Amino acid sequence: MSITAKPTPGSKLLTPKDHALILIDYQSQMSFATHSIDAVTLRNNAGLIARAAASFKVPTILTTVAEKSFSGPMFSEVTDPFPGQALIDRTSMNTWEDAAVIKQVNAIGKTRLVFGGLWTSVCIVGPSLSAIEQGFEVYVVADACGDVSAEAHNRALDRMMQAGARPMTALQYLLELQRDWARTETYESTTGIAKDFGGSYGLGLIYAKTMLHAQGG
Repeated sequence: MSITAKPTPGSKLLTPKDHALILIDYQSQMSFATHSIDAVTLRNNAGLIARAAASFKVPTILTTVAEKSFSGPMFSEVTDPFPGQALIDRTSMNTWEDAAVIKQVNAIGKTRLVFGGLWTSVCIVGPSLSAIEQGFEVYVVADACGDVSAEAHNRALDRMMQAGARPMTALQYLLELQRDWARTETYESTTGIAKDFGGSYGLGLIYAKTMLHAQGG
């Protein structure tokens, strides 16, 4: 049987309007014991996905654990793109067991959820497995998560993937939302985020635009 290809995106690709982003426990105390990724890269990647979501108007939930009594403030890289947005502070390690968070999930009404946060084996595994069991489609931004060791982080990803979660990276998240350089309304914002947070790819954009006056697409 022959198959006819069509110039249309696959249904498994994310779009700005089909999901919610949940950013969990990007806090000082949680980062101190994180060793699977260095703090600079972690903050960079967390900031990248936060700015991507804000740029594309993706509904985003920001949640902390014991902010005032133990874990400290959320990274400014995560909160700055959402000025004035209230953080949901919890006592539960599993975000999915917090009624205030679930109220926001239900109010947003998306069946696709993208997670990032600390630690992978606790604060990401808990809500991911819980959401999958309740019928949600779950994506995890692997390089915007961290754990007490590489082993802990990797086994947590394995466990979530075995349950059906889909891993991705921070830069992939940004570029998947843009997907076409002809989308001029978000072109400058996307390339600006990539220049600031996209590492060597961002440097390449700066070089191409400065030296060669190039533009994607």
